[in-house]
This record gives sequence, C-alpha cells and structure tokens, in this order.
Amino acid sequence: MEKKKSEESRPPLMALNHVSRICRDVKKSLEFYTKVLGFVETERPASLDFDGAWLFNYGVGIHLVQVKEEDKLPSNTEHLDPMDNHISFQCEDMEALEKRLKEVNVKYMKRTVGDEEDAAIDQLFFNDPDGFMVEICNCENLELKPRDSADAIHLPGGRHTPPVAIPGRSDRVDGTRLPQTNS
Repeated sequence: MEKKKSEESRPPLMALNHVSRICRDVKKSLEFYTKVLGFVETERPASLDFDGAWLFNYGVGIHLVQVKEEDKLPSNTEHLDPMDNHISFQCEDMEALEKRLKEVNVKYMKRTVGDEEDAAIDQLFFNDPDGFMVEICNCENLELKPRDSADAIHLPGGRHTPPVAIPGRSDRVDGTRLPQTNS
C-alpha cells in the first residue's frame, strides 16, 4: 500500500511529552502543581545534577527547574491576559476546579467564549507561583476543523503515554509487564 504524501512528509512525532518551567522555589512550585492541578511527582534520572522535579499526569509531564537567573522569570506574577503565553488543560468539571482554586486562594480570571450555538468554552486563567499562566477549559466543546486536509491531523495511539510503574504490581498501567528482578 502506498503512503499518502502527507504521511511521508509528517515528522514522526507522537505527542507532547512535557513542558519545562523554571521556578524560584522548586518545592513551592511542586506543591502548587500537585495540590492544585493534581500532578504526581515522579523520579528523575540520577544523572541530572541540578535542582528540579518531574511531574506527570493527564498524559503530559511538567519538568520544574530551579532558575539560576531570576530575570528570566515573569516580572509581574499577578498579570492575567488570555492573549499571553500559557499552557492549557482540558477539564471535565469546571465548577470543581474553580472551587479548588478558591479553597487554595488562587486568584483567577473566569470567562466564556462563544455561545451555546457556537459551542461555548468556559475558561479559567491563573498563574503558577512564578507567574506562568495556566488555563483550564472545557475545550472539548469546540470541534476542530482543519483548514486544509483532515488527514493531516495525527491522533496518537496508545504509545504516547509513558508506562507507569505501580509499586506492588508486576504490570504497568499501560498493561505491559515490568521486567522481573531476581531477589
């Protein structure tokens, strides 16, 4: 079977692996991403010789790195502008997330884009402890309509998420078996 031209020219990418964030205080940022957004801290390779933390959940990782030059961080940690750089997470319960933000005293901006006829999208914007903006949305309400060819969109298969080792189990979340050790 002959491959389509779009498949031949497409880079062999699978999915977003991680987003890296520099931070003033790794412990403070780690607490924010785990307690507010539900990320899970994972082990980092021992070969990394700098302060940081790796987090994972929802099919994506966040790598926190202790900043060496604070002037690289946003100067205004209170600024919220939906048209500025941000990372966005799709949410299945916007009310629950808004409640969580209130409980932990995170300042946020709430807005709705579009209307019922136009597939309204609810959005919450807030900053992490270092001033990097985060968006939470119910973007699944919006249908993606490719401008050119629909076959150019590549939806990842099951391999895009790294296998997750669960302590006390001999298999991983992805269903494959972990290597057995001789103890």
